[in-house]
Amino acid sequence: MFKKVLIANRGEIAVRIIRACKEWGIKTVAVHSDVDSESMHVRLADESVCIGSHQPQNSYLNISSLMSAVDLTGAEAIHPGYGFLSENSKFAEIVTKHGIKFIGPSSKLIGEMGDKIQAKKIAKKYGLPIIEGSEGGVKSFEEAKSLCKEIGYPVLIKAAAGGGGKGMKIVDEEDKLENLFLTAKTEAKKYFGNDELYIEKYFKHPRHIEVQIMSGKNRTVHLGERDCSVQRRHQKLIEETPSPVLTQEQRKDLLDKTVKMVEQIGYEGAGTVEYIYEDGKFYFLEMNTRVQVEHPVTEVQTGIDIVKEQLWIAFSGETALKQDDINPRGHSIECRINAENPALDFQPSPGTISVCHQPSGFRTRVDGSIFQGCKVTPYYDSLIAKVICKGRNRTEAIQRTLRSLDEFVLEGITTTIDLHKKILKHEKFINSDFDTNWLAKEKFY
Repeated sequence: MFKKVLIANRGEIAVRIIRACKEWGIKTVAVHSDVDSESMHVRLADESVCIGSHQPQNSYLNISSLMSAVDLTGAEAIHPGYGFLSENSKFAEIVTKHGIKFIGPSSKLIGEMGDKIQAKKIAKKYGLPIIEGSEGGVKSFEEAKSLCKEIGYPVLIKAAAGGGGKGMKIVDEEDKLENLFLTAKTEAKKYFGNDELYIEKYFKHPRHIEVQIMSGKNRTVHLGERDCSVQRRHQKLIEETPSPVLTQEQRKDLLDKTVKMVEQIGYEGAGTVEYIYEDGKFYFLEMNTRVQVEHPVTEVQTGIDIVKEQLWIAFSGETALKQDDINPRGHSIECRINAENPALDFQPSPGTISVCHQPSGFRTRVDGSIFQGCKVTPYYDSLIAKVICKGRNRTEAIQRTLRSLDEFVLEGITTTIDLHKKILKHEKFINSDFDTNWLAKEKFY
């Protein structure tokens, strides 16, 4: 196994990776910006290196600084976590060329699956159902206008290199197309350095369902699906597994087709294939070539440590998992706790945590990097913790999650804890009668 791994990330995912490395007996190197010097991931790692100032482009997105930290510490491998450079094919290529192991798939696959247009073509080639829309990038407004007439409104404009809702616009009539097309193009250039857009059919009542896979040279296995339909601004708030809306036949069809596609493209590592689900049908959305934020809900459900398995695949090239050995039981729910004020349109709420009491108890897990006295800065993503609970069935999982959220005490900042409790108690959530647009329509505040 590797002797030393550098974690090119921060916050709760860096803490999560350090824990997995320690269980393998691997020494860890934390990198940090100037404002993160007292962070939990820095305290837990065996070594730490300051790689720049608080602006991400000067630190966590600075490839030169990261590679200098590798040279300085003698790390053999880099784990990118999620976000930042985790799906940057150039970074993966540079790491590999320096003789360092990138813990993830090849730079070629990261590039292909990270480009939503290219990924769509690959998915179609290997038999996955795709959403009706542009075959490639839409370069002009006139081309967009013609395509939208063909597809029929409403349509969704997306940045080809995008994610997190940036460069994404819903257009419900032709009169609004030009303005929203140009706005999306500007946003895509600003956030991703690439103004290429594509257009596809917009679904009015979709569920968001994704499949977790682990793949090596020897085989590809799935760890079941997650339902991630509780979202705000196209970002997930609550995930659960299994999806409460699928039949066993639909589930088997989805999982089998996903495994077949991932196996055929020669993928290595952890990955997630995401789908839109509406009226009993699935449509390929995208593939994330990294560990997901919501991976713990699958770990709790299956008993598989996804990050430790990532490390093993990166080291050996093969997965130790066999499909018959993976037997998910019960029902699991994950709540993302963000330092945000839902009453003020989810405005970030940075500050110092003056009181911190995290929940525990039977089948309750908390992934985070917070502690009493720690500072939540305004410079990075607002996610500070994840609460994951498992029950014998969905009803018990909801009850256990509510009990755990009641125990979670955080003072000094505003969080989404109360919002999660309102959602979990809502009749529509209890009956699983919701879609990805539900939260925006429902008046919780």
